Amino acid sequence: MDIQHLFVAGINYKKNDIGVRGSFALSPEQYLMLLGKAKSLNYTDLFVLSTCNRTEVYGVADQASDLVDLLCEFTQGSKEVLLEKGYIKNGCFAAEHLFNVSAGLDSQILGDYEIVGQLKSVVKTAKACGTISSFLERLTNTAFQASKIIKNTTKLSGGTISVAFSAIQYLKKTKQSFRNKKVIIIGAGKIGKNTCKNLKDYLKVKDITIVNRTNEKAQALAVDLDIDFAPFENYSEQLRKADVVIVATNAETPVLSKEDFKDCGNKILIDLSVPNNIDVNVKELEHISLANVDDLSKINDETLEMREAEVPKAKKIIMEHADEFYNWYKQRKNAPLIRTAKQKMLDLNNKVFVMDYNQQEKDMTVHRVIKTMAVKMRADHRPGCIYLEALNDFIAQKKSS
Repeated sequence: MDIQHLFVAGINYKKNDIGVRGSFALSPEQYLMLLGKAKSLNYTDLFVLSTCNRTEVYGVADQASDLVDLLCEFTQGSKEVLLEKGYIKNGCFAAEHLFNVSAGLDSQILGDYEIVGQLKSVVKTAKACGTISSFLERLTNTAFQASKIIKNTTKLSGGTISVAFSAIQYLKKTKQSFRNKKVIIIGAGKIGKNTCKNLKDYLKVKDITIVNRTNEKAQALAVDLDIDFAPFENYSEQLRKADVVIVATNAETPVLSKEDFKDCGNKILIDLSVPNNIDVNVKELEHISLANVDDLSKINDETLEMREAEVPKAKKIIMEHADEFYNWYKQRKNAPLIRTAKQKMLDLNNKVFVMDYNQQEKDMTVHRVIKTMAVKMRADHRPGCIYLEALNDFIAQKKSS
């Protein structure tokens, strides 16, 4: 396999707002369908990362357009938009992009360590579906190792800053006390759970109610965090009582509209979802303040400055692990030729140097020559010449013995 056939095609927050990004978002069900189609097309190395900040398809293919077509088949986004507003990288540039993403260097919030968990999850799903082979498995594992070392030895992910925490910072900027305010959170996933914890820990909010489409999940989280729970069918009633409404669901279309907030008091709405789960038209209501993930990403503080200072250290660690992967790739690429050379030497031993009765010495000679050949092939890009040199070296050693 030629590393030049490794591609990443994607679209992220750098050039695109939440509306464009949302059109390329993949639900878990869509992802499984995409992987099923990829397997039917004989892709052996492919996975897709879809988060609030990006959608990227990584894969080994004849050309990048094949991956783009596959992604667009299962999303609402078009190939034309991705090619115009997205990016395509291949070879070493694609591999290093994965390292940067895994480390949080390419995140909308620098050093966001949640991304590596998201990557591990989509890779695990792809592996279970049969679209991860040794090449991508080695690449992703090496990227995860680099990310872990960066997390443990630098302050790139230090301090408290994330999508869930940026919601807290946004509320702080209003200079209000939320200790006695009523907060409704719709969505009992990881972000919803983290937001609940942050509200209690940093704003000392006492009145928090969790709502989720699956009532049992919301009820379990409410018990775990010692907060209130309300059935999903009663969410309209809860909205009217709330001072703050935070939405963190995976719905493909808005779950709250302008109609939900007419004729009600002043409210702060925070949408932590991609695509938008609160209709942007809600902003037209004078008594409503609405912020989404793009608005929250603009919040900066001392934590971010500290993280920026750690970037050079992180890049050095990435470079070391990238080199490790490239060395493995070179050895893997040369493996067929090395196996052929070894077999040729064993054949020569048995057919030409048949009078040499010391089998152990025969094997040692082959081992020495093959080891020298492998070292030279890692350092030199002349595999054919090195193969001939190895055979000549082997014959010379046999003649002199």
